[in-house]
Formats: sequence, C-alpha cells, structure tokens
Amino acid sequence: MSIRYSCISCGRQIQADGAVYRCPSCAAAQKPGEFPKGILVVLFEPREDRRPGLPVDPLSFLPIRIERHAVFPAGGTPLMEPLALRESTGFPNLFFKNDALNPSGSLKDRASLLVAEQALMLGERRVVLASTGNAGASMAAAGAAYGLEIILFVPAAAPRAKLLQALMHGARVVPVKGTYDDAFKLSIEYTSKLGGINRNTGFNPFTIEGKKTVSLEIYNQLDCLPPDVVYVPTGDGVILGGVWKGFADLVKAGLAEKLPVLVAVQAEGSNAIARSWNEKHQVVLSSTSTIADSLSVACPANGEMALNCLRESGGRAVEVSDAEIEKAQAELGREGGIFVEPSSAAAWAGFLKDRRNLDPLARVVVLLTGTGFKDLAAAERLVSVPEPVEPNLEAL
Repeated sequence: MSIRYSCISCGRQIQADGAVYRCPSCAAAQKPGEFPKGILVVLFEPREDRRPGLPVDPLSFLPIRIERHAVFPAGGTPLMEPLALRESTGFPNLFFKNDALNPSGSLKDRASLLVAEQALMLGERRVVLASTGNAGASMAAAGAAYGLEIILFVPAAAPRAKLLQALMHGARVVPVKGTYDDAFKLSIEYTSKLGGINRNTGFNPFTIEGKKTVSLEIYNQLDCLPPDVVYVPTGDGVILGGVWKGFADLVKAGLAEKLPVLVAVQAEGSNAIARSWNEKHQVVLSSTSTIADSLSVACPANGEMALNCLRESGGRAVEVSDAEIEKAQAELGREGGIFVEPSSAAAWAGFLKDRRNLDPLARVVVLLTGTGFKDLAAAERLVSVPEPVEPNLEAL
C-alpha cells in the first residue's frame, strides 16, 4: 500500500510502499547542536462521508487498515471529570484523558498497535526500538500479542518495573551504558545494518499517526468539538506531535474549525523544547536530570515538529520542577483517584502553574499518559506503608 509523506523541514513529499523514516536530503544535512531534521508526517486524505457533529472512527484516520484491533485493543480510554479538583481549582470544565488505562498502561500503546500492523503488512517479524521504559514495555506487549520479535535498547538507568514488564512480555532487552539518546542511536544503527522495523518515536512516522487517535477520541467525547486547551507532558515531542496531528486532521476534514491551544509541559531538568520555544532558537542539552524519566531527553527526536505544533496552535511551553511534579502526583492520587507516574503528573503540574493564563470556563484537557505502577520507586518517595498492629482494638 503506497503512502504519501511530507517532510516538516523542507516540505518535500515522498511516496513509499515500504517502511520509510526520514527525508534523506534533510537527514544528510543534519548539523551538531540541531534537533533531528527530516521528520516525516503522513499526508491525511479527507473523505467526503464524514460530517460535522457526528462521531468519527479514530482508526479510520490511520494510514493503514487495522486488521487485528481486538488482539491488542489500544485506545478507547475514558475522559474523566474530576469533581474535587474541578471545585478546588475553579475550572468546572476540566477533564483528564486517562491513557494510563491502555493495555500496557501507557499512551504509547496507540503507536505500538499501528507499528505492529505495519510490520505484519510488510512481512516483517522483528521490531526494534530504544526507550526509557514506556515505549519499550508497550511494544513488547503488542509484540507478544501479535507474535513479533521485539529488540529493546534501554539506558541502564531506566526504571526497573518497566524493564521487568518488557521482559515478562518476552522482549530481548539490551541495557546500554549511556543515555536514552545513546540507546536511540544504537537502535537505528542496528536496523540499518541488520534489518527489522524501527519503531523509534520521532523516527518512524507511524508513531505520530498512532498517537493522534487520542485527539480523535477526545473530539468524540466532547460532543464532536475540540477542547480549548490541552496540556501535554513532553519529552521527545512525539506525543505533542500526535495530539496536534489528530486535531489538524479534524480541521482538514472540515470537522473542526480550529486547533485547541497546545501546552507542552516539560521538567525543568529536561527542558530542551521549552527552552527552544522561549529562547526562540534550538537548544540541545548536554545532560538531563528529572524524576520524570519518560520526559528525560537531551536532544528531542521530534523537537522541530513540536515547536511547529506550538506555533500553529497558538500554544506555549511550561516548565515544572521535580518538587511540583511530586506534589501533582500526590494530588492526583488523593483528590482525583488516579495513580500516575511522574511524567503524567507533570501535565497536571503544568496546568496548575499555567492556569492563571486561562479562562476559568475554558474546556481544558490534561493528558495523563502512564500508570503509576510503572515507577513504584517514585510513589515510595511520597508515601510509606504503616507498621502492622496487633489484631485487637486496644492495640489499634
């Protein structure tokens, strides 16, 4: 099946039947200190049978047909209405899109589903990627469901729970002495020389396509209207790109009049996109440090597109400290009934820090991307299990 892509750096269009990753001319012109160039996005083709005001089928917006969705049913997550937090913040139209309820506990399942289908469509049985944990665990789960071999490169410091999850699903896990960026480069070298589908976010265009379904679901859940503002936890910028792409496709299809304002939320210790946005030039970090491991990226793979998404949506970037992330994680658990990992809590911390810039009646969606069970060590910094008591009321 032939698919058309467009390069966000030069605008060149590429048509391909097989897997394609980056625009070759832009990738060849890459310079040190720049975000990766040549990111490709799938060109969306509107259909005449879609009508404003009617729900859409998110899977029908994807570049290939999903043949086996029941094998790994990613998506269909709830849009929650947090009563207590609506009252305490004064935002009656506040929503949480809880993608921690995907099969592997992460929004990344949306991309893994599509890449698994891509692999089978192309007759490929091996998928290779680098991950700090969530994407790897997600692809391992999808791979197990689809009968694929998964090779996962991870930085040695990745959270143990996420590595155990990937191993339980049968992935071949290769810890790398270095950062996520080092693992990313090694995985690309592996597929270029030894083959396999590369699932890396910001490298395989299908990852953005898969993640865009979250926006199409939000549109359906808000009575076929986009929200006013969406807060997106941001590391490499691919989730932000996916959120933008979903709403942009709705606009192109004539189903929405404009994009919501997108707010990229980054940890202060891993803020390449936020700094680039605020300083108006690309900033590649020498190192990162944050409790939100899923957001820890020195050179964002999708940084260039992320900045474009903020510009086109009239958005902005917000930075939050690790202390603010921990406070937000605790608040979501105690007042929202949602247990998320630090990277998801960053989105809530970003809303709390940025809410003075909002109309209190705005329809605001905070995107929660991963379950707290993926990083129990982070939770143990916030709570402790009480000592046991004797089984009688006197001791109690």
